Amino acid sequence: MEIRGVITLKQGRDHSIRRYHPWIFSGAIQSTEGTPKDGDWVEVRDASKKTLAHGHYQKGTITVRAITFSTTKPTDRVFHEKLSKSFQQRVATQVISDRTNSYRLVHGEGDGLPGLIIDIYQSVAVMQAHSAGMHADRAMIANALVEVMDGAITAVYYKSQGTLPTKTENEYLFGMAATPHVALEHGNKFLVDWEEGQKTGFFLDQRENRKLVGELAKGKKVLNTFCYTGGFSIYALAGGAELVHSVDSSERAVQMTRKNIELNGFDAQVHESFDSDTFDFLKDKKDVYDFIILDPPAFAKHKDAKHQAMKGYQRLNAEAMKMIQPGGIIFTFSCSQVVDRQLFYDTVVSAAIQAGRTIKVLHHLSQPADHPVSIFHPEGEYLKGLVLFVE
Repeated sequence: MEIRGVITLKQGRDHSIRRYHPWIFSGAIQSTEGTPKDGDWVEVRDASKKTLAHGHYQKGTITVRAITFSTTKPTDRVFHEKLSKSFQQRVATQVISDRTNSYRLVHGEGDGLPGLIIDIYQSVAVMQAHSAGMHADRAMIANALVEVMDGAITAVYYKSQGTLPTKTENEYLFGMAATPHVALEHGNKFLVDWEEGQKTGFFLDQRENRKLVGELAKGKKVLNTFCYTGGFSIYALAGGAELVHSVDSSERAVQMTRKNIELNGFDAQVHESFDSDTFDFLKDKKDVYDFIILDPPAFAKHKDAKHQAMKGYQRLNAEAMKMIQPGGIIFTFSCSQVVDRQLFYDTVVSAAIQAGRTIKVLHHLSQPADHPVSIFHPEGEYLKGLVLFVE
């Protein structure tokens, strides 16, 4: 691996990197040797010139994303080694089975590859870069991926349009595959379109939370808001829900939900989809539902939007609490990384007070084992959820 620059840290600013936190902030840097460009590999040294790490350079607040913490220069096999470890962890935690063939293989910092996401849909890998370095190394990563998976991957689709500051085209780096593709999750089937769908095509991070919905939905009247392609709706129906209503403001998402309902062979009479804004839909629905799922998109993607986002979360939860039947269950989530677990909890408490309902917390929810959080990078825990019993 060619190293194109040396980053020297200020005195006393090496504490986090010594604790294996992968981010080097611009304010911690004393000097830069060479002229590294965005995406180049650089060496990181402390103030005494001792080598601490190697990683990708990108001008900005986070100037370096460390990939190896060693005095030794990384080799061209670094991605092969990291991907192999990630796959072994998925096997060890039994994420993959004959009933689940779709999972996240690489979860950025959680798997020691900051700025990289790889989701597997049976034999197709969808790769997404969130840093200039992972974009620059995309071909090397794709080749390593195909080698590590040893024939199990027939196509690698690179989907980073919109995740990088520079203009990027989505493309196949290896093979080709038709969309939509049928993904299997706990025996349920979902149409996944990685070319036109959101993110990599499906929200794999809610897999175990969807399973819990299925376990609690028997005989319930379920409302699934922000339904996207109907993930929670499918599980609720599979769990024996009396009826399920799916709501999303995207007409395309609603159409995909209907197709997924049909794909799984459920009776259309117990399910209905609505192309509507969730806040508008919640009006005049008091006591219609006894099971509500609130899984909105990230209301805050940056710290400066956090205050306004919390107002949105409080309003959404308060409206659901007001209209749900006594004895009802609410699954509520936040996927905003800048909203920590305590802040989300406090906001739900405020919503309960606003709604005038007595609430019990049944479960605290998070992301599944294939979305691991490095103990050295707690920021990686972005998905927060609560299961609430509303008296």
